[in-house]
Amino acid sequence: MSKTETIQAIDASSFHGDKSKIYSKDEKGRLVLSGEDAESKYAHFLPTWDPNEKFGPLEEFEFSDPGLRADPTFPNLLSKSNTNLKVKSLTPKFGTEIRGVQLSELSSAGKDELARFVAERGVVVFREQDLKDKPIDWLLDYASHFGRNHIHPTSGAPRGHPEIHLVYRSATAKASEHSFFDEHISSTAWHSDVTYERQPPGTTFLGMLDGPETGGDTIYTDTQEAYYRLSKSFRKRLHGLEVLHSGVAQANASRAAGGIVRREPVENFHPLVREHPVTKKKALYVNPQFSRYIKGFKREESDAILNFLYDFTARAADIQVRASWEPGSITVWDNRRATHSALVDWAGLDGSRRHAFRLTPQADIPTEGELSDDDE
Repeated sequence: MSKTETIQAIDASSFHGDKSKIYSKDEKGRLVLSGEDAESKYAHFLPTWDPNEKFGPLEEFEFSDPGLRADPTFPNLLSKSNTNLKVKSLTPKFGTEIRGVQLSELSSAGKDELARFVAERGVVVFREQDLKDKPIDWLLDYASHFGRNHIHPTSGAPRGHPEIHLVYRSATAKASEHSFFDEHISSTAWHSDVTYERQPPGTTFLGMLDGPETGGDTIYTDTQEAYYRLSKSFRKRLHGLEVLHSGVAQANASRAAGGIVRREPVENFHPLVREHPVTKKKALYVNPQFSRYIKGFKREESDAILNFLYDFTARAADIQVRASWEPGSITVWDNRRATHSALVDWAGLDGSRRHAFRLTPQADIPTEGELSDDDE
């Protein structure tokens, strides 16, 4: 098995485990969950994979980040009159936990402030949210404030709503483990979502519907801080480099597993260093799941640089946060700044499934920006 296939084997959008135990086909040929996996309080969020669902290439669209409109003092998101507000930094520079703010009740100005606050903090964990109880059409309308809702090429989605990306791991122990740990020692797979798109996601939402009492956390790495940790000489050398991001392996993995490909895979070159349109800060924009090579470099040269960056960001615990899940939690992060990984550490322990929905608005075309004094 190649490194790419190994990464894809734990992609949350893929099938897992013994298909005969958890999957069946409905009357229209769609793959659906069966048995105990088909029983859920949130049955309308259960994943389906429809082989007849086909879409053409995504067209480029005009994007203006809502964070650019935001009041930087956050009077709506973090109102001083909100006596229930509790804000806790998870680390000094990266990650925040907020209680007492209901995302569903934010005004348009409040959503603008949310986009800016998430850009500034990288990832924000909101507790006691009601988004999971909203109709799917309402959620998609909400997410469209932050960009065009992305349709994932291969993932399970609620029936009739391909714009919702679903994360699902079965409560069946064998299906949950997918025999992965028979051959591997870690489930960690750092990535930024669908970076192969011409306009990858920006402000992104993940809501947990059902999960284990403990375990199944999501970890995030601050690729902005990672960039500024590098020496000025090395940062300067990285500028001007472009990296190929590819969705081919993901599509091939889905086909090989008997899954679907809604849209033919694409590949795009993006700058290795990306500037955020709101904060004007730079971040490393590479990840081992979708990045392939640096344009113009021989493969050994490219691998040396990319593997150094992958290893650095994966091992640097001092630029990471770990988001634990509570009932009603929503994490909002900026895919332009943070990479993340789910942790498969509970499988078979308590019979719990891990079922979540992701809202994935697309954002700007990645650009590098000018080389500043801080970068040289």
